Amino acid sequence: MDVKKLLPLLSETPGPSGYESAIAAVIHKAWEPYVDEISTDVLGNLIALKRGQGEDPRPRILLAAHMDEIALLVTNIIAYPDDNGYGFLKVSKIGGVDTRQTFAQQVTVHGQRDLPGVIGCLPAHLLPENRRNKPFDYQDLVVDVGLPFQELKTLVSVGDFISFRQSLRELGNGRVAGKSLDNRASVAAVTVCLDLLRGRNHTWDVLAVATTQEEIGLRGAMAVAGGQQPDLAIALDVTWAKGPLAKDGGLTFELGDGPTLGYGPNVHPGVFKALKSAAAAIELTATPEGHANQSGTDTAGLQIALAGIPTGLISIPQRYMHTMVECMDVVDIERAGRLLAELITRLDGNFLGDLTKHLMDE
Repeated sequence: MDVKKLLPLLSETPGPSGYESAIAAVIHKAWEPYVDEISTDVLGNLIALKRGQGEDPRPRILLAAHMDEIALLVTNIIAYPDDNGYGFLKVSKIGGVDTRQTFAQQVTVHGQRDLPGVIGCLPAHLLPENRRNKPFDYQDLVVDVGLPFQELKTLVSVGDFISFRQSLRELGNGRVAGKSLDNRASVAAVTVCLDLLRGRNHTWDVLAVATTQEEIGLRGAMAVAGGQQPDLAIALDVTWAKGPLAKDGGLTFELGDGPTLGYGPNVHPGVFKALKSAAAAIELTATPEGHANQSGTDTAGLQIALAGIPTGLISIPQRYMHTMVECMDVVDIERAGRLLAELITRLDGNFLGDLTKHLMDE
């Protein structure tokens, strides 16, 4: 499959946390040729089942890549200079929006119909001197869709979602930049995995899940893990890439050097070893990435569902996280998908029993 062809569609489609229906439809279409069944649960998680070749009842591995994105929410509709003038929207953030990056962004307001807009504020020369050349906060910003107040309030309500609008751009050296690559890049990696599995035998059933509401609390992952009750889970997300002024010391990772393998309290040591072994088998570089506490990914939600699920984490390096110009190397996305496929084909009837041995070895 052509990752570069899929990524623009994944990146540019809106899907704020709690409002993922549009991106879910895109992913449904992308995954349908590779799987046996697709369903949606009550939280909006998209669940694709690819059956294995083992005897019933087969163990199941769940692959979780969150499809939601950071966004904004309408908190007020104001008029200027009065009710007969133009309307503007006041907003707050959904998820970890980098507030420094919001001014002058293009957006889409999802009201009674989609409305294109921009985020504006007073230019520096109209601000008091002590406020110039400083980051804006939400009390300073408005969304301007160019409509009179009376018309605007019939089309938009407090509580409506606003998504950022940005095209994916191809940069040099196989790199791309755009919005929502956290975590649509991982959705693309799962798609690569499903494509590769069409030509390989695997004993276990595979549940590929595009999870919801990760950016506001890992909610989709917790719900789908409880509902599907998999025997094993792998979360896919992004991690910090090296760049100018970025801290080193194992906290950031090179673009183009392949995915990272998370280890720490959220990750089962046996699953980490299995991923490491799978990477070695296909001569793929996968750098260990330690987390001293919560990983900040769906791993934390999957791990503690029900009586606990053995969980692993694959992350793809990314620069400029939670901005509209998130930057990644397509090679890293493809390699994450290859690693997943290799792990799945190596799972057998002894794997779950061996996990206990790994845990005792630790």
